[in-house]
This record gives sequence, C-alpha cells and structure tokens, in this order.
Amino acid sequence: MNKKFNFDYMANKKTYFIISIVMVAFSILSTFIFGVDLDIQFKGGTILTYVYDGEINTDEFVGTAKDVLGGVGINYTTGEDFNTGRNNIQLSLVSTSGISSDKQFELTNTLTEKYAANNIELIESSDVSPSSGREFFAKCIVAVVVSAIVLIIYIALRFKNIGGWLAGFCAVTALLHDCVIVYGTFIVCGMDINANFMAVILTILGYSINNTIVIYDRIRENSKLYKKAKTREEIVNMSTNQTLTRSINTSLTTTVTMLSVTIVAIICGVNSIVSFSFPIMIGMIAGTYSSVCLAPTLWCHLESKKNKKKNGAKAKA
Repeated sequence: MNKKFNFDYMANKKTYFIISIVMVAFSILSTFIFGVDLDIQFKGGTILTYVYDGEINTDEFVGTAKDVLGGVGINYTTGEDFNTGRNNIQLSLVSTSGISSDKQFELTNTLTEKYAANNIELIESSDVSPSSGREFFAKCIVAVVVSAIVLIIYIALRFKNIGGWLAGFCAVTALLHDCVIVYGTFIVCGMDINANFMAVILTILGYSINNTIVIYDRIRENSKLYKKAKTREEIVNMSTNQTLTRSINTSLTTTVTMLSVTIVAIICGVNSIVSFSFPIMIGMIAGTYSSVCLAPTLWCHLESKKNKKKNGAKAKA
C-alpha cells in the first residue's frame, strides 16, 4: 500500500461502464449462442460407476453406452477407485424418469462382453431426483438474495456519511456483474451448471465485496480528512489508488493458486476440479476489476447526479 499510483479512474469511467456492459451482455447472450448444460443434479437421472483394469478408450466406452440407451444424454468422469486402486469411470445418465433396472442390466452386460479383457464391474448405481437439485438451487438463490439485502443494509449504515444506500446499491451491482461473468464462463467453456457453479458464485461474492468495502472505507476516511479541499472525483481516485496494491495482492494470491490447480487438474484429467478452479480464477479477475473500476466510479457518478438534481431543485425554489 506504500506504492504510489496515480490512475485517473473517474476520467475513464465511461470506458469501464462500456466494458462491463459488453461483458455482461455477452455472458447473457452466450445462453442462446452456446446453450445451457444443466448437471444431472438439476435434470435428474442415474449415476453408474464402473471399475476396470488396464486402459480403455473412454470416448468409445461412452459411445457404446449411448448406443444401448438410445437418446439418453451422458456425461462422464474418470479417476481411480480409492478402495481397490482400479481405474473407474462414472457415467451420469440424464433422464427425468431415471434409467430402468433392465436397461442398466443390458448396459452392464454389453460393456462386460465388449471389454472382457478389462474385467468391467459395476460397483455403484444411484438415481438422482431433479426435485432435490431444484430445491438446492432455490436455496442458493435465496442465500444470494438475502446476502445482497444484508450487504446493502450494512453498507448503508456503515458508510452513511458518503451516501450509504447508494454505496450499497453500487456494491451489489458490482457483485451481480461478477456473478453474470462467472455464469458466462461456465456457458462459454461448456461446463455444466452444477453445485460447483453455486460454490464459485458464493466464493466470489465474499472476495469481491471485501475489496469494495476496503475502498469505501478509504473514501470515507479521505472524505473526513479533506472535506471540501478536494472534489469527490479526486477523493475517489486517491482512495482507489491507495488501496490498489492491496486489492491486487489479495486477488493475485488466490488467482495464481487457482491457475496452478487448474493446470494440474487439466493434466490429470480431473474435470470436476477444473469446473471449480477455472471459473473462480475468472471470477477473481472480474471481482477485482469491478471493485476497483466499477463500484467506486459508479457510486461517484450517481452521487454527483443526485447532488446536481438536489441543487437544481433548491435553485428553482
């Protein structure tokens, strides 16, 4: 925090607003361009876990399963069974009515015959109800909404001398900006919307609001210190520059860690970890950007417009 920065954020506020609008718009439009892949947790279906010896062609294995089951959507993950040390492959069969026991038996027989040399064995079969997934998703949405309301109230009370309610609104707007970009990352990268998505969203909310509150706190202190000696724009620029090193260092530590985890997970083929670590990395970058460039500049812009209207009303009176 001792390093001196002198960026003029307020002079570039329109650029920041345009960048954010474009990123948010693209993230939303990606829904219609690429489509949304809901995980089995939200669609319902059956999860089958097989263990085997040696090596198999997973694409061919899944292709065989699709031929047996017809039009059922199939996702899969691979790994190693900790109990036996054998390789495993987990098939997620998406179906609102589940997969009948006869179909499961037929699939297992087909795979056992085709991969006889690999000693294919079904070790687990479980049905997933879509209603439980929807209930989980609804609870997460409620948690996000309640968190947003609590944050607005908290910021309004703590930063009331700098227009608390407006500051709270701008902070939550920045958080929504981050959530939409994380959503777009899942869609563009072809990742399923699953429990990892909600975990990433809730994690990013915590990191992003922390950076924003630190900047607001510095704005409040500088407002008391300089009062009318500096304009609101100058105070925002000064405060954001004073906290920039802290904001970057806090986010960079986590981002580099997640980048390392993502690289290792890709090399090892652990897709379930990639769908958590990579979106968090993008969310951390978006959160730092929104905390530094969006929330304080948007607050200053709206606060100036509010004061102009108030002064105009007084002049007319």
